Amino acid sequence: MTAVPASARKKQAPPPPPSETGLIDNVNGLAIGADGHVAHFTGLLIGKDGRVEQRLGRDDKRPDRPAYRLDGQGRTLIPSFVDGHAHLIATGITSMTLDLSATRSLAEAQAKIAAYARANEGRKWILGRGWDAARWAEAEGTAETLPTAADLDAAVADIPVWLVSADGEMGWANSLAMKQAGVTPATKTPPGGHIVLTGNRPGGVFIGAAMALVGAIIPPPAPKDRDIALDKAQPLFLAAGISTVADMGTSIYDWQAYRRAGDRGALRLRIAAYADGLDDMVTIAGPAPSPWLYDDRLRLVGVHFAIDGSIGARTAWLKAPYTDAPGEKGAPRIPSTVLRNQMSRAAMDGFQVALSAHGDAAIDEALAAIDELAATYEGGRRWRIEGADVTGSLTGIDSAIFHDSIVTVKPDSAGRAQALTLRRLGQERAAPAWSTLGPILGARLSFGDWAAGHVPSPFAAMAAAMGAATMGSGGDDTAGPDAPVQRLTFEQAFAAATGNGARALFAEQRIGSLASGQWADFLLIDRDISTALPTDVAQARLLEHWVAGKRVWKAPEAPDTTAAPVR
Repeated sequence: MTAVPASARKKQAPPPPPSETGLIDNVNGLAIGADGHVAHFTGLLIGKDGRVEQRLGRDDKRPDRPAYRLDGQGRTLIPSFVDGHAHLIATGITSMTLDLSATRSLAEAQAKIAAYARANEGRKWILGRGWDAARWAEAEGTAETLPTAADLDAAVADIPVWLVSADGEMGWANSLAMKQAGVTPATKTPPGGHIVLTGNRPGGVFIGAAMALVGAIIPPPAPKDRDIALDKAQPLFLAAGISTVADMGTSIYDWQAYRRAGDRGALRLRIAAYADGLDDMVTIAGPAPSPWLYDDRLRLVGVHFAIDGSIGARTAWLKAPYTDAPGEKGAPRIPSTVLRNQMSRAAMDGFQVALSAHGDAAIDEALAAIDELAATYEGGRRWRIEGADVTGSLTGIDSAIFHDSIVTVKPDSAGRAQALTLRRLGQERAAPAWSTLGPILGARLSFGDWAAGHVPSPFAAMAAAMGAATMGSGGDDTAGPDAPVQRLTFEQAFAAATGNGARALFAEQRIGSLASGQWADFLLIDRDISTALPTDVAQARLLEHWVAGKRVWKAPEAPDTTAAPVR
């Protein structure tokens, strides 16, 4: 037998080189598909650029040698949440100043204010946020009364103090702050505002536009303070499972902080900014919305206008008076003609318009303005309505008037806001917006948390909209009986927290559903929320958060799912 020369022997083919694609495998994947229903998958292929290459089904072939493989151990994987309405810098500033959001009584607030002053000697001002007189009354079972300058003087009298309420609609000043601001009994109330009096003198609380009487003399945060605030705020959102925020009311100074963070590679969130009025819009972006910057981490999308205020402060604009204040209906903050002119100015240059409208009269005004301008500005403008708290009188209207608008709402996960709404408005007008605008009128909903301090759980918001909290669940006798509400399905709530939020930002090709080509922004969580009861959805725990294919947050107690390289 003749030997075959070694040179003629067939060489064994070398193994294929490792793929540059990463593999997230063995997961219970959930996302809202293009048809509006839940799409299921068991794995994700992620390119080296951090984008999804493919959602994998159970029978789809996996790469032989991925760059890395993460075994999800059967856990549920969903897209990261999109916060449809947030105040990013304010959230960070709150963490740097006095936070009263956890106080349950005036006495507790006074003690915390005094302790803060002692711990921060030498400050020229004591600033803070989060007090809530309605919550104090609920916790103590007493009638609701606003605090006074004298109450604040009892805690701190030798340093000016200015404290903004939880909803941002009221400011509380001590006597020294009012003195430095030049507020006297002769001070006139500005249009759109109210000075609460004690006797015939300013009592210390300033509502709506009147907040500027004191707020205007407070030095704004320095650039370095805004940078610190952003650094403090971003982890709060990431830890809640939020990768993208709609930053409402962005100032030029906020925008500069975002740009500085982007330049140094420190933008961890995706920020879709809405300028605080036309001046900031033009200063930030010039003749058109900005492009996406820093690998889709920052964009100036549009402009925000506030038509009215909040239910809690009774600054929301209503058709009929407040039940607990028969002489008050709120008022518009922008004259009708001015509003339309400003919307037109923004729309003609392609900026998206977001209108905060909480009361039913304000919602009517927003819809009427959108209906008028839609005839001129065609082409999928995606007008936005923010808040929409009082919608009971809107039932039966033609859904075409929405013109494909997106309505951003805040489901009340704790029940306290619902109880307050019942006291302010009575049973008939208190149905939550998500129960009317979505299921009944067919509006496209997104969820926002209006964060300016604590960042609530999006799981709790979804659960509330699905029925975990109903009218009157605040736990007090003043709330009245539970009112019937139209609950959202899981698919509707999930879409509002993810895909609809992305669409509201014109970002549905980039984020929101983990479709091919989108950024691999996703969460690993501890349960299948698609089959859980609403109360169990509210208790869902975030285990890991990934943005652009990289892990950015991990729960301390989460099991190890290290993405190991495959050799």
